[in-house]
Amino acid sequence: MKAKAVLGSAAVGVGLGALLLPAIALAETTVSPATTPVGGTVVLTAKTCNPKDGDAIFRVTGPDRDQNVRSTTAAAGGGLSAELFTAGFTLGTYTVAATCGDGSSAGSAQFSVTPIGGAPAGAGGSGGTGTGAAVAFGAGGALLGAGATGLVVLLRRRRHAGAMA
Repeated sequence: MKAKAVLGSAAVGVGLGALLLPAIALAETTVSPATTPVGGTVVLTAKTCNPKDGDAIFRVTGPDRDQNVRSTTAAAGGGLSAELFTAGFTLGTYTVAATCGDGSSAGSAQFSVTPIGGAPAGAGGSGGTGTGAAVAFGAGGALLGAGATGLVVLLRRRRHAGAMA
């Protein structure tokens, strides 16, 4: 009976991960370029927001910022976008978290502000991909790993019990 309980728990974990992974992985916000000099412009895009639900709100936080930026246009590849002018920003890394017009999260991304003449725009940074997808894939992988571990334990116990009988 214990083997069935372990196998059942592993199946529930894998099933739950399979159900949650697609929903979380869909949330994606990007910032382009990921690195810009002071006074440069970055484009914030919430790829999963539907323009019919209203504007997306991008919350920009960092060394000297905690401000909201409202989407201004429908993005070419889908979703909503806004431009952010970085004049007056302190050097450093900023996080952008997007919320769609229907109140759902569209994930987050980061960009860096460098000195004028510093790193070229688009070099480095993690703004090219949304962190929501990375978290979702990590969580899904952890659930799959837990399921696989449970299966290995189950098989070893069965093999050990068969050898003793």
